[in-house]
Amino acid sequence: MICGNCLHDNALASALLQLGQDVILVPIYTPLRTDEVNVSLNRVFFGGINVFLQQKSSFFRHTPWFLDRILDSPALIRSMMSRSVSVDAEDLGALAVSVLKAEDGNQRKEVLKLCAWLRNDVRPDIVHLSNILLSGFAREIKRELNVPVVSTLSGEELFLKNLKEPHTSQAENLLKDRTQDLDALVSLSHFYAHHMEDLLGIPDEKVVVIEHGINLDGHHINRSESTKETHRIGYLARISPEKGLHLLLEALKILSKQADLPRVEVRVAGYLGKSDQPYMDEIQQHADEAGLGDHFVYEGELTLEEKIRFYQSLDSFCLPTVFPSSKGLSVIEAWANGIPAVVPDHGSFSEMIADTGGGLLFEPHNAESLASKLRELILDPDSARSLGEKGHEAVHDRYTAAEMGKRTLQLYESLLDQQQAARTESKLPTSS
Repeated sequence: MICGNCLHDNALASALLQLGQDVILVPIYTPLRTDEVNVSLNRVFFGGINVFLQQKSSFFRHTPWFLDRILDSPALIRSMMSRSVSVDAEDLGALAVSVLKAEDGNQRKEVLKLCAWLRNDVRPDIVHLSNILLSGFAREIKRELNVPVVSTLSGEELFLKNLKEPHTSQAENLLKDRTQDLDALVSLSHFYAHHMEDLLGIPDEKVVVIEHGINLDGHHINRSESTKETHRIGYLARISPEKGLHLLLEALKILSKQADLPRVEVRVAGYLGKSDQPYMDEIQQHADEAGLGDHFVYEGELTLEEKIRFYQSLDSFCLPTVFPSSKGLSVIEAWANGIPAVVPDHGSFSEMIADTGGGLLFEPHNAESLASKLRELILDPDSARSLGEKGHEAVHDRYTAAEMGKRTLQLYESLLDQQQAARTESKLPTSS
């Protein structure tokens, strides 16, 4: 699927390249899928096939590297990705624990291959891991390369909560240990920074908040498709229970019974995996039973151009997550097109609305509260337009890929300066 983490990392790498930096975006597990120009390396390290086989059989932990390279072929991995393979967190507990163990886990060979490539072919000044579930790599990378290692905090807690015991506790304990090897962690929101600091005992001074930024090309305010006869509410995210699409349907049912409102439609887009198909089928069945089948439309996974047209066709946007969000990418994209957002008052959304004034907050898990806030926008289109414009201004001011790249580069330079100062100090003669 096109995942938010891949979109973030690709946007960040692109921004750093535009700043004149020498950046290599390295796919881990699978090739990257993005809806923008993909700047990642056409090679996969820690390939999903090898990682899986080495978890299942000791034989594959000792196969020659040239054979592993065949199994790491991006084309082969893509062909496997198209099949019905379980990626549910609850099925991956033992594997997650092993990967966190890194050089002490079943995938030790993969860690050594990655480090050898970094040492011999790349020789980076700094290494940035896309999430802390990869933090096990840091110890060996620092031992081999003696460079700072950074990691992004990317909503890992949901994955951890879905693991079964004893794997949840084992993974959390390993994370508490392995994140100590990191020189800095980047959080996309203050909420998630504080939350993970408390969960894993990460020192506050190690965490830097750099909000998600997007490439604004193509995004703009377009009022031409808005009508008074129909109010279109949009949802764009992965179709899964934690994203709360069922709450939006319940709100639609409430709104459809209010005679003073115009026709209300919910337009849904985003990746739908095989494991979540029953969830979507149930939602669609409920919509049909309520006589709202033609008011609730799933448009599938969208290209970049289709996504922008989707946002610009909306009157409001809603992402009613039941699990507190760590970043809220699609809300930022909606604002980039001048669309006001209605989101739950938890996670990163609370601070995003406070920062931008780009929408309304509803009581989490409460369809009545959600319907009430949507009703406000439907009955007062001028206010809705004003909220969307505030979000639009904030995105152009603070939530751009260029700003994200600039602030990340400042972090890298600070860490490299600290490292150089430490090296200089270690060479100074000690006083007698």
